[in-house]
Amino acid sequence: MIDLLYPAKPAPVVPAPRSYMVDENLVGKEEMLPVVEPSGIVVGQMARSYAHKGTFLLHPVVHLHIIDRLGRIYLQKRSASKELYPGRWDTAVGGHIGYGESVSEALAREAQEELNFIDFNPVFIDSYEYQSPTEKELICVFACVGKFDIDPHNFEVDAGRYFSQEEIRKSDKSIFTPNFLSEYERFKDAFEALL
Repeated sequence: MIDLLYPAKPAPVVPAPRSYMVDENLVGKEEMLPVVEPSGIVVGQMARSYAHKGTFLLHPVVHLHIIDRLGRIYLQKRSASKELYPGRWDTAVGGHIGYGESVSEALAREAQEELNFIDFNPVFIDSYEYQSPTEKELICVFACVGKFDIDPHNFEVDAGRYFSQEEIRKSDKSIFTPNFLSEYERFKDAFEALL
């Protein structure tokens, strides 16, 4: 799956159950996410906050792995204010696809928002389903290789740096997000093939 297939008319909004507390200040203002089938067909839309409440409705995200010519992979250190895995090292770029966005639009937006990273040529690697304790995502994985100067100074990212494969292998695994570790193991050969 390399892009989403939206219906001709807006997809229905997935209503929150009565037990879900709605912040009245966010009604009509909250970011909406597409609800998708594994093939990328959009079947609904839901509020972003609802996606993380244990609904396990499949929604798409983008991940970008940045690799230098030495085979090192750039990771971002998640902000200490993040709800999930604060202060842990994670994939260079990751974020939700907003309702109505294409995969490539979301990838470009997230790269600029998180790292002010705009000059790159992404290669699509694969897409797969990932379920955490609070949500279920369809992750669209991309990578890019080159010599990049990256400056991750913003509220979402505390720091960023390149890690060698050996450093990732030998480090205490608790410094990384579980999703990064599983994704890295799954695709490290594909990343290396890009060099």
